[in-house]
Amino acid sequence: MNPRAPVHIRGVEHTRVRIALMDNLPLTTMAGAAASSLEGGGRVVDTYKKALATAASVAAYAMLVRSMARELLPEELRAAVRWGAAFVRARLGAGDKERHTIVIRRHLDAGYNENHLFEAARAYLATKIDPTAMRRLCLARTRYKEPDGSSSWSTLLCMDDGGSTTDTFDGVDFKWTSIETGGDEGKKGKGHRAAPRETLELSFDAEHTEAALERYVPFIMSTAEQLQRRDRALKIFMNEGRSWHGINHHHPATFDTLAMDPALKQAVTDDLDRFLKRKEYYRRIGKAWKRGYLLFGPPGTGKSSLVAAMANYLRFNLYDLDLSEVRLNSALQRLLIAMPNKSILVIEDIDCCFDAKSREDRTMPVPADDGSSSDDDVPEDMAHHPGARQQQTITLSGLLNFIDGLWSTSGEERIIIFTTNYKDRLDPALLRPGRMDMHIYMGHCCWEAFKTLARNYHLVDDHALFPGIQELLAAVEVKVTPAEVSEMLLRSEDADVALRVLTEFLQDKRSKARKEATEIKIGVAEKAM
Repeated sequence: MNPRAPVHIRGVEHTRVRIALMDNLPLTTMAGAAASSLEGGGRVVDTYKKALATAASVAAYAMLVRSMARELLPEELRAAVRWGAAFVRARLGAGDKERHTIVIRRHLDAGYNENHLFEAARAYLATKIDPTAMRRLCLARTRYKEPDGSSSWSTLLCMDDGGSTTDTFDGVDFKWTSIETGGDEGKKGKGHRAAPRETLELSFDAEHTEAALERYVPFIMSTAEQLQRRDRALKIFMNEGRSWHGINHHHPATFDTLAMDPALKQAVTDDLDRFLKRKEYYRRIGKAWKRGYLLFGPPGTGKSSLVAAMANYLRFNLYDLDLSEVRLNSALQRLLIAMPNKSILVIEDIDCCFDAKSREDRTMPVPADDGSSSDDDVPEDMAHHPGARQQQTITLSGLLNFIDGLWSTSGEERIIIFTTNYKDRLDPALLRPGRMDMHIYMGHCCWEAFKTLARNYHLVDDHALFPGIQELLAAVEVKVTPAEVSEMLLRSEDADVALRVLTEFLQDKRSKARKEATEIKIGVAEKAM
């Protein structure tokens, strides 16, 4: 190779040739090429616009079809369509997401212990099962253990072996499957087969594991607990000695049938609902999860009915505490500690439970009791003295210590209700904020309360005598309790007769009140002379 020969670089020479050729092209040729390029770009833009318009039309039609399907197609057919779509996605590989499964067995420890989560899940699923959409169902009767040791029964629908259903929670689909496996021979003895083992399998996409464990499972437990409270028979307990004894409570009072001001009823139910939802709030602010209500007003105004309505609304058992049966603060503490959560403590006529209006008015001081005394602490030389037991009585401070003292945290989600006919006789310590959170005045019968009673007793919402009754109830001289109105409405099953009797009763009350007022004025005038 000659070192002096010129070196030709292929790329450079190719570029030079291309430039030379373009220099020799006429201007018309170059303009045509540019126009051709612009025309091709325009066709691309037009094609893109047409594609967008087509996609928008398809989306609109799809939404229309989906809306019509929801309105016209039955649930069974829609479920079949969803199943088919899921099957197609699985075949095409779109459903190959990782799945997690939680197995919930009915029995633990080789079948000796019940799994409460299994019962809770089955009770929850009973509310989600559509009997018309499943060909095989199982009807079961389960027994629930009550906090007081008693049992209650409930009948529910559940899935049979191999059955499955899908529940949607917070936008996530959770699939439930019921599975039964045969028992092993030899478990119950030679030649015998143990009972089938029942399990529930909860399946979901792996990405939703946290939602399943942190939110879905607690929601199931909470819902099952609410269902159990709703279905169970309520009980009312009374104290005998140092223990509680209960019977079934079938009081029919509800907030719908309660004769009281509608605004006040709404305020009470709102307060109860707010209390039930604030468990974490009470924990955050460092207070015991309890709520106190003071019901006061003349006799016959419905205080006991309101207590029963609150119990039916919350599905809480009632604990009616008779303080006259309790001799020592320590015995009182044992009774109150024995109360389970989700219960209502009722002390009626609290103004009569202690020996004076106020601690400041007492002439004889009551010895302090630290709560550790017992019946055995009575001195031996006083054990047979007639007044020995009476001197060792409970104190107001002992009761207050349970309401908001150190012992107030012995339970949670409790309602404490005091009733009295005379609020002014109560010790100021009972009225302090934090003890009785809501004071509810149960007054004389108003117009709205009467309409509730008329609807309850005679199923009437309007009557020709209503305007006259409304005028009488609004009169200053007429003070009548809901109990008195109820008694008049019970005089006859005929609404016309009962309302006429009530009208005459109210007119008679007004006449007597005016006559008494006139006599008082005459007496005052005579004294002045």
